[in-house]
Amino acid sequence: MSAVLQAPSRTLRAEVCTDERDFAALGPAWDRLYRSCATATPFQSHAWLYSWWLSYGRPGRLRLVLVRESGAYGELRAVAPLMRVGWPVPRLVPLGGAISDYGDVLLDDDHTDRAADALAAALSAAARTALVDLREVRPGGAAEQVYERWSGPRRRVDDSLCLELPAVPIEELTARLPAAKAQRVRAKLRKLTALGVERRTVTPDHADSALRRLLALHRLQWQGRGVTPEHLRERFAGHLTRAIGPMVRSGDAVVTEFLLDGEVVAVDLTLLSPRLAGGYLYGAHPRLRERKADVAVMLLDACARHTGSGQRGTLSLLRGDEPYKRHWRPEPVVNQRLLLARRRTAPLLSAVLAEVAARGRARELVRGRRERGGGGS
Repeated sequence: MSAVLQAPSRTLRAEVCTDERDFAALGPAWDRLYRSCATATPFQSHAWLYSWWLSYGRPGRLRLVLVRESGAYGELRAVAPLMRVGWPVPRLVPLGGAISDYGDVLLDDDHTDRAADALAAALSAAARTALVDLREVRPGGAAEQVYERWSGPRRRVDDSLCLELPAVPIEELTARLPAAKAQRVRAKLRKLTALGVERRTVTPDHADSALRRLLALHRLQWQGRGVTPEHLRERFAGHLTRAIGPMVRSGDAVVTEFLLDGEVVAVDLTLLSPRLAGGYLYGAHPRLRERKADVAVMLLDACARHTGSGQRGTLSLLRGDEPYKRHWRPEPVVNQRLLLARRRTAPLLSAVLAEVAARGRARELVRGRRERGGGGS
């Protein structure tokens, strides 16, 4: 089911898709638009978002804002993949949720201006009594084009921190380090070779079984330690195995298995887009660490190999500021949260900004307690 919206151009039409079956049928047109949007990340692909909806979506909440050509074929020129939530305030938020490191809209690069104009107008019409809350937008993302064209109240605030490296081979990443650290990394790479660790790229037909091994190894490596609870849930496993097969086939993901003595001891999932590669999830057997293999170096080496064509400019370590990431001297890049309101929904914008400010003060309080040795969590 779709509701037709008025677009500011006679050559474009806008609509809101609320039906899961229509979402599924959008795949081919969505993929063409995805390929024509250079700033897109793998988290905006149809395979990722439709699979996410099947695992996490709730009936009646789907809101895909679509902008099409007005002709008979109606080629997609822009998409905002959203859903409606009612707490703590009514909002339209990106599909993909907490398991997606980047959120964004899609704009056809050959029609950026008119597509962005039409999408901004369509979002304003679709929002009505809700706030548009675009989370985790990478700097330079397509949603910035919509933000610049928004006529109502708007605010831009910081979201999650990501760490990024240049998309170059491991040898060049190592050369960026201080001499002593670089020497240790080279020794760790030689150690992996001496142990006989082998690497193989998984074919699309075997992606499902490899992902099941990844999740089993992930559970094993974190046994008895803190782990992201969502990664252990069946809905996450369902989403991942459903999404990654098509993404491997289309070149938007690579699954790599690592073997030691003929046994799979680690599996890595790297997600790919035209400008970015990012290591998303891995599982590693404790046996690797027992054999003094540096798993982080092994995985970064594998991930960096997928950037060798020179087309991708960024090797993203994705969200999180873990110490092992800092060893590589990455650049900190802060995602954006773009908040868009109409005049009638301006109070919702104020409420969300107050919540953001309160959370920021709470984080500063906890950080101050830790620095003073007072603990806290």
